[in-house]
Amino acid sequence: MTDQATIRVLLADDEEMIRHGVRLILRHADGIEVVGEAANGAEAVELATEHRPDVALVDIRMPVLDGLAAIEPLLALDPAPKVVMLTTFGEEDNVTRALRAGASGFLLKDEGPQELISAVRAAAAGDAVLSPGVTGAVIKRMLRGTPAAAAAVPTAPDQRLAQLTGREREVLAMLGEGLSNQEIGRRLGIGVGTVKTHVGGILEKTGSDSRVQAALLAHRAGLVG
Repeated sequence: MTDQATIRVLLADDEEMIRHGVRLILRHADGIEVVGEAANGAEAVELATEHRPDVALVDIRMPVLDGLAAIEPLLALDPAPKVVMLTTFGEEDNVTRALRAGASGFLLKDEGPQELISAVRAAAAGDAVLSPGVTGAVIKRMLRGTPAAAAAVPTAPDQRLAQLTGREREVLAMLGEGLSNQEIGRRLGIGVGTVKTHVGGILEKTGSDSRVQAALLAHRAGLVG
């Protein structure tokens, strides 16, 4: 981040009321600053180029340039923001496409204030943001047997899981639920630093390129109920 004390956020949504509500929530969060608001994807890329946000909250459906099309130019910036897609129920297919395009995760528009704030902080820290409300549906779509879905998940899950410790398997299951490092730490009664160490070990041992890919593996291996 450009300033370790402040997370700079860009909002991109064509609904002014949505932007207003998100801005009000983030305005009252310590260490978070909204540096720009865009009504479409083209404006989002322009403002991100100007303000260099740490996190971009981007609506999937927008005019001119939609959120999916905006991912690539946003991630091409240096430094690139963490892109979190704002979504609603029923948009799981678009969310799947966004994750494959490199988005850091997705967040339901009707999540509560604390969930929104936690998601921004998690994204800025490098965590995947996977809203539990739609994680299961998205994972199922990505595992539905298409060539792209098969390529998204490490093969031979049983062999890869055999390398994990018991605690790492617990953490992997929680990644599959879409939990952040802080949420995993609270559930297990361990520090965030310890969680990060476990996540790093999981990614290395399973050959996963990201937390999202590890979450897919957890579902494929049946670790998530």
